[in-house]
Amino acid sequence: MTPLANAALADANGLPKHADTTVIDIAGHPVPVLKGGLYDRYRSNPPLSVIQAQAPGMDLSWFKGLEKTKVDMGFESYSPNFYYQNSRVTAVYTADLERLRALIPAQVLEQVQPLQVWPGRGLVAFTAYTYDYCDNDSYNEITLSIITNKPGKANLGPFTLIGQSLSKDFWGYVLKLPVNTELARVRGVVGYTLPKWLTDINRREEAATVSYDLFDDQTGKVDVTFKAKKLDGLSHEADLVTNSFTNLDHDGQLTYGYATSRQTRHASSMSADSAELVLGEGSLSTYIRSLKLGKLVKYEYVPEFQSALYAPKPLAALNAGK
Repeated sequence: MTPLANAALADANGLPKHADTTVIDIAGHPVPVLKGGLYDRYRSNPPLSVIQAQAPGMDLSWFKGLEKTKVDMGFESYSPNFYYQNSRVTAVYTADLERLRALIPAQVLEQVQPLQVWPGRGLVAFTAYTYDYCDNDSYNEITLSIITNKPGKANLGPFTLIGQSLSKDFWGYVLKLPVNTELARVRGVVGYTLPKWLTDINRREEAATVSYDLFDDQTGKVDVTFKAKKLDGLSHEADLVTNSFTNLDHDGQLTYGYATSRQTRHASSMSADSAELVLGEGSLSTYIRSLKLGKLVKYEYVPEFQSALYAPKPLAALNAGK
C-alpha cells in the first residue's frame, strides 16, 4: 500500500526498484506490473474480501453497493475500476478562452464549450492525485482539464459553474494526463483514449504542504512543481462528487466517461496563496504558459477519498438519458 511517489526509488516503468515484476499483455502492449499485485492477480476485479484482508481497517462499505461488469475497452476489463485509498489537491485557474476553444477538437466543441467566467476568460483545473491503493496497484497522476458545460445543456458561464458546484456534477475536457506507471498509461490510452504519457511524478509531504514534482520525460529534469497547502478545518462528512469528461474514441466517435468519488476528508479555499504552480522549461510548462493562466479561483485539499472510474460510453447514450 506504499505509493510509488519517489522517482529515485522507481524504475523506468514507475515500479519500485528491485521489485519482483512480471510482464502482462494489454491490447498487444507488454506491460510490466508488480508480480502478485492486485492487477497481476485480478485484472481490475479483486474480491472485496481480498482488499479487506490486506487492509483490515479500511471502510469498504461504499464499494459494496457498486456492481462491476465485464467490458471490452480495447482489452477485457471490469467497470468501474475501484480506487480504495487516495488523496488529491486541485487548483482552478482562469485561462485564455480562445486558446481553450482552440484546444478542443471541433467535433467535441459542437457538444461542449469552455465556461466563460468573464469576458475572454475560461477555467482550467490542475489536479495532482496519489492513488495509494487501487485495482491498478498504486501510482501518481497529474490532470490538466478545461471546465465545460455538460453535453446537451446550455452554457451559461458562471451560472453553469454554480449549478455544477451545487449538484457536485462537474464536466470537462482533458488536455494532459501524465502518470508514473506504464500500467496506468496503457490502460488510460487504450481503454479511455486519454492523453497519458509516462514520466516521473514525485510526491513530497511536509508539515504544512503537499508538493508534486513532475519531471520532463525528454530531459529528465523537473518541469512542473505544484505546492499545495494542507488546509485546516477539514470536513469529515462523506461527500459524493462526479467528474465527467467528453472525448473522442480511437475511431473518432464521441464518448463520455466519469468517476464518482466519495470524499471523506476535504476542505477548500479561495485564497490565492493556497497553491503555487512553478513552471520550468519543459514541454508541459510551455503548454501551460500558452493557456495564459490568471488568478486562482478555487483550491481543494482532499487528503482522503475513494473513487469508482467507469468505462467510456457513446455520448449518444448520455443524450438519450441512458
